[in-house]
Amino acid sequence: MPTPALALSAVRKRYGRTEALAGVDLEVAEGELVGLLGPNGAGKSTLTKIACGLVRPTGGTAVACGHRAGSVAARAATGYLAELFRFPGWATADELLELHQRLARSDGGPAERGELLELVGLADARTRSVETMSKGMQQRLGIAQALIGSPRLVLLDEPTSALDPAGRRLVRGILEGMRERGVAVLLNSHLLSEVELVCDRVVIIARGRTVTEGAPEALTRAGGVEVDLDGGTRHFPDARREDVPELIARLVADGEQIYGVRVVRETLEDAYLEAVEAR
Repeated sequence: MPTPALALSAVRKRYGRTEALAGVDLEVAEGELVGLLGPNGAGKSTLTKIACGLVRPTGGTAVACGHRAGSVAARAATGYLAELFRFPGWATADELLELHQRLARSDGGPAERGELLELVGLADARTRSVETMSKGMQQRLGIAQALIGSPRLVLLDEPTSALDPAGRRLVRGILEGMRERGVAVLLNSHLLSEVELVCDRVVIIARGRTVTEGAPEALTRAGGVEVDLDGGTRHFPDARREDVPELIARLVADGEQIYGVRVVRETLEDAYLEAVEAR
C-alpha cells in the first residue's frame, strides 16, 4: 500500500489549559486534494502548522512524505502558505521567489521563478514590489512561493480568502493541475463552495476533534424534487431523480402546467452546519 503524503495519528496539542487538538487522525494520499473545514478555533491552523513542522504536537505522530514532520527531509518535500503571511514590502516578486529558492535549496533559477509567476497570473508583475500589490496579488504570489522546489505535499491555509471570483477560479485550476501531477494538497478554507468544487475529500473538525469526513458528494443527501407549476413551486421531499418521469406524468395528467423541474441536493454547507452543530 502506498505511503501517504501526510499521516497524522492521534495528534494532540495543548496551549496551557487550552486543548487545541484532542487526538486527530488525518491522511492525505499522493495526488489527493483534501479540504480541512471547521469553525473558528476548531484547530485547523494548528493542525496545518503541525503538519509542516512549525508547531510540535503534545502527543501523537505527524509524518510528511515519509519523514517526521518538521525534519529537514520533510520540509524539503513540503510547500506551505500561512494564513497570515507577511512578505517584505520592498522586495519584488522575483526577489521574493529567489529568496525562497535559497531557503528551499531549489536550483530552479530564473526559469522556475518565471514559470511559477506565469502559473499564478503574475508574469507581468515580476519586477513589481510587494507593497504595491493588492492583497489578492500577494496571495497569488504566496501560492507561487509554496510551489518552489516542486514539493510532493502542499499545505495551504486560507489561500483564496482575499481573491475575487477570477482569482479563485485561477487557483482552482492550479490545484487541479497539482493533483494531476501527483502532488498532495491539504486545503484549509472557510469557502465551502470552493472546497466542494475542487476537493476529493473533506475533513470537518470541531473543538479539536474530527466530526466527519468523506467525499463531498458522500456527505450531502438528496433533498427531493421541486417542480415549478402555474400556482408556484411544489416540493416533493421523498422523490428521487428516478421518480421524476412518473411524477411529471402524474402532474400533467392532473392538468398541471410544468415550467421547471429540479432535483434538489443538500449542499456541503448544509452538511457542514449539521455536523458542527451536532458536535
